[in-house]
Amino acid sequence: MTDRLAELKQVSVSFADTAVVSNISLTVNRGDILTIIGPNGAGKTTLIKAVLGIQPITGGSIWRHPGIKTGYVPQHIHLQATLPLSVKRFMMLTGESAQNCREALARTRVEHLFENASVHNLSGGEMQRVLIARALVRSPDLLVLDEPAQGVDINGQAALYTLIRELRDTLNCGVIMISHDLHLVMAATDKVICLNQHVCCSGYPADISQDPAFIETFGQSVAESLAIYHHRHNHDHDLHGNVIAHDHNHSEDCATHGLH
Repeated sequence: MTDRLAELKQVSVSFADTAVVSNISLTVNRGDILTIIGPNGAGKTTLIKAVLGIQPITGGSIWRHPGIKTGYVPQHIHLQATLPLSVKRFMMLTGESAQNCREALARTRVEHLFENASVHNLSGGEMQRVLIARALVRSPDLLVLDEPAQGVDINGQAALYTLIRELRDTLNCGVIMISHDLHLVMAATDKVICLNQHVCCSGYPADISQDPAFIETFGQSVAESLAIYHHRHNHDHDLHGNVIAHDHNHSEDCATHGLH
């Protein structure tokens, strides 16, 4: 498969003659992490559903590479609390083998939940990792995540974004995600699109916070707080936010204000 996974040209989506997104053009390539940011009601979820083909468009065109495999983590998933549902059963509802499901959970470091855990007893971080694993069972070419760190504390969020980068590298896939965690996501992404029905601005994380359209959307104080600097740290966090020390030779750069 070539590097280009999907391309949108002048895509619009309207509901009852009300435009939700207008004239959106973007390309996602294998290896990209593309993050869509914007205020509530900006059309972010509608846009990624259009990319996936589950939301019809009313204008423009979408090209997807023939045979592309996608994995999707929605913003909300509602599981009936009174219905017993194990992690194993939840994963195998994908139709994949137990071995594939177990391997996907291992990729998100929650394989230990496979046999006996109930989805109703998981922490926020565990649940998000299970949902990501569920999206990985078919080894997708394109992984699409709508607010992947919601319901997770700040340290857990940082760990999840690190995991997403690792999955991109391991699977050599493209990633599109929506996020409101501006400080964290600016360190985790390659490209940013600021959406408010239309593309207000787009570019690299280090540049986007200085764009007048970004400042107009999020405010000067937010833009100033995203001033980039580099530091190094010698530990990671597990899915509960606990510190995991590692060898200093494996310390990594972080490029966002307020990550720790």
